[in-house]
Amino acid sequence: MVDNIVYGYQYLIFFYALMMTIIYIALTILGYYNIYQTKTRYTEKEQELLNLLPSKVPGISVVAPAYNEEVIIIDNVNSLLGLHYPKFEVIIVNDGSKDSTLDLLIEKFELEAVPFPYIGKTRCRPVKRILKSKNPKYDKLTVVDKENGGTKADAMNAGINVAQYDYFINTDVDCILDRDTLTKCILPVLDSKIPVIAVGATMRMSNGCEVEEGVITRVKPPKGFIPTFQETEYLRSYLVAKMGWSVLNLIPNVSGGFGLFSTSVCINAGGYDPLSHAEDMDMTLRMVAYMRDNGQKYRIVQIPDSCCWTEGPPNLKVLHRQRTRWGRGLLQIFINHRRFLFNRRYGRTGLWVMPYALIFEFIAPIIEFTGFIFLAFLLFTKQVNFNTFWLMLLYVYLLGLVVSLHTIVNDLMVKKVYRTYKEYFRLVLFSSVEAFLYHPMIVFFSLRGYWEFLTQRDFKWGAMTRQGFKNPNAPQVITPVTG
Repeated sequence: MVDNIVYGYQYLIFFYALMMTIIYIALTILGYYNIYQTKTRYTEKEQELLNLLPSKVPGISVVAPAYNEEVIIIDNVNSLLGLHYPKFEVIIVNDGSKDSTLDLLIEKFELEAVPFPYIGKTRCRPVKRILKSKNPKYDKLTVVDKENGGTKADAMNAGINVAQYDYFINTDVDCILDRDTLTKCILPVLDSKIPVIAVGATMRMSNGCEVEEGVITRVKPPKGFIPTFQETEYLRSYLVAKMGWSVLNLIPNVSGGFGLFSTSVCINAGGYDPLSHAEDMDMTLRMVAYMRDNGQKYRIVQIPDSCCWTEGPPNLKVLHRQRTRWGRGLLQIFINHRRFLFNRRYGRTGLWVMPYALIFEFIAPIIEFTGFIFLAFLLFTKQVNFNTFWLMLLYVYLLGLVVSLHTIVNDLMVKKVYRTYKEYFRLVLFSSVEAFLYHPMIVFFSLRGYWEFLTQRDFKWGAMTRQGFKNPNAPQVITPVTG
């Protein structure tokens, strides 16, 4: 009986690993092809032409919730106001901050309360007032002052209720956007015959970058261990996985840290769910469901450009809070949206996106943990064939390393953002040890997130240590993580 279980489990792991290998090789090829096609189609010439035709471009509302962000709020708003695009607005949602976030905004940007025809198109906590600047220099800025809703999703809904344009950007106040971000994101929307309901782009770590008045003057890899591991992880997710899925219109989610969305589709889908711990995937799924239920074609596009730099978790404690929340959110997705799973009515999402997310994202940490226990059992009972064990281990390690190296090649093909190749070598070095030092922690945090959701613990948004952009040795302020 035991022998049958052992052999059965070994075959299960073999076919699971084989399928994952095939999928990642396919995504690597598709991602490379997509990057090449995108960089060929959209050049600086198209971006410049778009800026010369302000009457032809759709307006974009940039929405950024803020809660206790006094350390970085001014730099962030300056960065957003400095975006290069003919028609946009910046909406900062002060989500009941208890520090001086709102006072700093009022003083710096000369804000005052104004009459505003506020309409609650999506649900959120009550809005107290709308503030605009008395200075024409800041006429693109709107600040929404509302009661704290406890989640970023609640604050995003308040911003969407105020947004006046057809598209909006969902971002965080710890993010710095590239000056040409809006142009890069809107080009695939204008170029598509099928309605594009969302656009994602590459996000990177701002930890270690040099920033002056909200503008990144020098891109550097993070100095800390945790942010550097996240830099390689993010690049692999965006430049391989999502660029590959984009070819097949199978992107599972547009990141909550940065993404462009159709305002009308988002509102018609019900807006963000204030109770969701994975509001990005939740919103993406419901927008797709809305389009499918109404018999409309759609596309979700990923562009390879590095458009957003975010301040990543600086230490293990904050990483733990972030990843357990992501684990809770993923399990919540499959419970709340189980009707999509294997449902032909929802096309690609029901038959491909959700099954893949279930088998190769949600179940993966469980497989890896049980696999470790199973390996320990085999070692204890002396059933391991060491002639093939080390060969298989080397194969898996090299496969992961090759995908990471290919990711860095893709990044260089898009644009060389680091000044020296020595800085890229830092990413290569961290990729070579990621499987042993970083990945096991991610597995453990994910499993803990599942457990916390199942045991119905009191979920709270974790704390994020902000160091600000100007001085890495600046005093630290504890504020909630929103990404």
